[in-house]
Amino acid sequence: MINNIQHKSVIITGLSGFVGSNLKLYLKDSYKIVPLSTRYLPNQQFEINTDVIIHLAGKAHDLKKVSVPQDYYDSNFELTKQLFDAFLISGSSVFIFMSTVKAVADEVKGVLNEDEIPNPKTHYGIAKHQAENYILNKKLPDGKRVFILRPCMIHGPGNKGNLNLLYQLVSRGLPWPLGAFENKRSFLSIENLCFAIRELMENERIPSGIFNVADDDPLSTNELLELLGVSLGKKNRILNLPRKVINSIAKLGDVLRLPLNRERLQKLTENYIVSNEKIVKELGKSFPVKSKEGLLKTFESFKKIKKIKK
Repeated sequence: MINNIQHKSVIITGLSGFVGSNLKLYLKDSYKIVPLSTRYLPNQQFEINTDVIIHLAGKAHDLKKVSVPQDYYDSNFELTKQLFDAFLISGSSVFIFMSTVKAVADEVKGVLNEDEIPNPKTHYGIAKHQAENYILNKKLPDGKRVFILRPCMIHGPGNKGNLNLLYQLVSRGLPWPLGAFENKRSFLSIENLCFAIRELMENERIPSGIFNVADDDPLSTNELLELLGVSLGKKNRILNLPRKVINSIAKLGDVLRLPLNRERLQKLTENYIVSNEKIVKELGKSFPVKSKEGLLKTFESFKKIKKIKK
């Protein structure tokens, strides 16, 4: 284990983001958090003077479809190269790169594990995969460890994601129209992600590697609705509308920018089960937050936000 943790310093890129802000709170009592402004510029060089680098900054999915493809490669690939090159010649001992399961697969048949041959389909996923390859193809100096994390859908208090759409429907008493879609997908509580990052930093016995990060149990969208009903104290109304009708509405949503579009429909109804077996085995510990427990915390935070807005 790392000794004198309170004297360790850590760079966290992307501090203003959802993961970065939560990770800062999680680590601040034991580590000196060093912010690093990261925006890709050609030929820039970074000077690294911390014990650990956690690289979260990058460009995520653009649901409005207005991004230029090159933006993904600059932010997710080129910037990562610059930071990793700086790490290699620095005194830092740990580099953690936040990749994504989308660097491997947009659709999953069965269960996704770390042995899956990557076949990303989007500019976002391709750029992250290129960054992974760059890291993996560099020789590590002695005494350094590198971790590539592939989280699935992250959620937690304050997160504004697709789960918010479900919340809005149930809280307004609107029926859920996607009951005909039978699915199972994995989620990741922000608490479990922060826990995993800290354990990888501190346990020097864990070797470098690629790790999927997900909560223990996948859930169906209909199970999410049941949890929302418990959180809100409301009975859910689930409609089994024909899939063809829903798909047509989603296509229209792409054009009219409706709350339901094809990408959001896929995220809400697809099968996307991610195994966390490898990372749990390496940590030698179970994740502290169970799947349903973490989701209920997220839903409760939506209620608080709604009260504040009133």
